Amino acid sequence: MQKKLGFLNFGNFGYDRATGTVDPKAAFDDQLAMTVAAEEEGLDGAWIRVHHFQWMMSAPFPTLSAMAAQTNSIELGTGVIDLRYENPLYFAEQAATTDLISDGRLQLGISRGSPEAAIDGQKQFGYTLEPGQTWADLARERGQRIRNAVSGHPVATGDPNSPWSPGGATQLVTQPQSPGLVNRLWWGSGSTSSGITAGQHGYNLLSSTLLLQDDGRPFHIQQADQIQQYQDAYAASGFTTGGLAAVSRSMYALRSIQDERMFGYAGNSRDQAGQLEGGPARSGPTYVGNVETLAEMLSQDQAVVDADYVLFANPAQLGPERNREIFAGWYEVFKLLGWK
Repeated sequence: MQKKLGFLNFGNFGYDRATGTVDPKAAFDDQLAMTVAAEEEGLDGAWIRVHHFQWMMSAPFPTLSAMAAQTNSIELGTGVIDLRYENPLYFAEQAATTDLISDGRLQLGISRGSPEAAIDGQKQFGYTLEPGQTWADLARERGQRIRNAVSGHPVATGDPNSPWSPGGATQLVTQPQSPGLVNRLWWGSGSTSSGITAGQHGYNLLSSTLLLQDDGRPFHIQQADQIQQYQDAYAASGFTTGGLAAVSRSMYALRSIQDERMFGYAGNSRDQAGQLEGGPARSGPTYVGNVETLAEMLSQDQAVVDADYVLFANPAQLGPERNREIFAGWYEVFKLLGWK
């Protein structure tokens, strides 16, 4: 069984403690170089995290377009774009443009977003809530409007007297359109309930690096249950625009003395459990070992086994060449498992 393999860059800017400065350009240059390296090492996807008001990547579409310009086949993804900060129709225009530039390689992860640095970030972007509305409600509404727009549904009324209306149309769609993009929308989900909602609305499922729930079972078992309930909801939805599930992990293959020195003590075979946003949360272990050991570990991870796409968080600040070696190790593990 083939399974897609990608890297997920959290996008942190390099920080120089001696000078107290950050270097955002180096982070973007490295992202482009790592995307090229990942394609050359056989990975299927190069994905980025998106955060605002932090020393991290915040503007995905120019970044993804630059990644597309330097590669030929690797998929380009987001995990995820926070819809609390987005105008859905402008978003649809940017997404379709980027997808066309990349020849249909965009894998677009969206959701309500994760905990952030700013307490008034959305307000400063010009967005506020209506009485009784939640950010989760608003994100779902914006997600649906994005789906409609990229699917070619009319979203504006054309002026019949205007010479600018394409073909004299009175019902206008966002431009450009990129056929097939709606099939590559992923909803970022941190709970079983939001995974079910993603299935009901026809999205692919991008399961979070942590679950905002915890019933005491191992992380991979709870996540596998989330995937199964998502798939059941999707099967009953009548949609044909999704059905795929992706998970993310941390993993380092020890293939050299340098690997041993850098990552030999990074492994943690136990889940991490605690509190986040006022409720229980659980994340999975970090896998470290030789290729054979890692293959055995992944084969026992039920959510990884059930997923169509596995994204591994990469230590981007170590630079492109070190990451190239890490990518090669991941690929070797997948090949041993028969997933490549």
